[in-house]
Amino acid sequence: MALIEMNSICKNYKNIGFETRVLKNVRLHIEEGDYVSIMGPSGAGKSTLMAIMGCLSQPTSGEYILDGQEVGKLNDRKLSRVRNEKIGFVFQAFHLLPGVTALENVTLPLIYARQSPRGIKEKARALLTKVGMEHRLHHTAGQLSGGEQQRVTIARSLINSPRLILADEPTGNLDSKNGRETMQTFDNLVKEGTTIVLITHALEVAQHARRIISIHDGQIVSDSDREEKTEARVL
Repeated sequence: MALIEMNSICKNYKNIGFETRVLKNVRLHIEEGDYVSIMGPSGAGKSTLMAIMGCLSQPTSGEYILDGQEVGKLNDRKLSRVRNEKIGFVFQAFHLLPGVTALENVTLPLIYARQSPRGIKEKARALLTKVGMEHRLHHTAGQLSGGEQQRVTIARSLINSPRLILADEPTGNLDSKNGRETMQTFDNLVKEGTTIVLITHALEVAQHARRIISIHDGQIVSDSDREEKTEARVL
């Protein structure tokens, strides 16, 4: 069973006197453990597609099934619960609280979800160690470099043990060195079985993924499995 199933997804935005079609009959299936990048020019619809995947927006029509649950028509309270339990987000803008330590920033999603504080700090410390930030646990976000902040963001995205990580231009605010380190972190997570979907305009970032999807004018125009192509060349 696919982790993500999107069937005939459409998204329209209404303005006074006209309606804009952003997504047009998108059909997309993503398996558990997959590593997918979604590319496209500005205005192609890729961020809207990710917003629907992340239950931040609802489709105008079509069916969206996440982990066996149809979520396309859930109310806001239920969508919030799905986001908290199943999805981790990594954004181009890190969205860390600047005066709060790395350790505290990572624990915030569990605190907001009103989970028991028992064991939260230990779990956050383990995740920060996983992303190479064990030496910066008690530094505030404002004391960290861009690359370090992004690694804290990745650790925070994992704190709820989500089924899916959605990353929107995760290297967009980073220099090339920190960008490579961030992508190496994603690569390692995929090896451990995490499902990751990246939105990016950078080919060198997209090529880390096993599967590259191109979207243009609200439609998927190509969907290539790089591993299958590599195996075919070897054979």
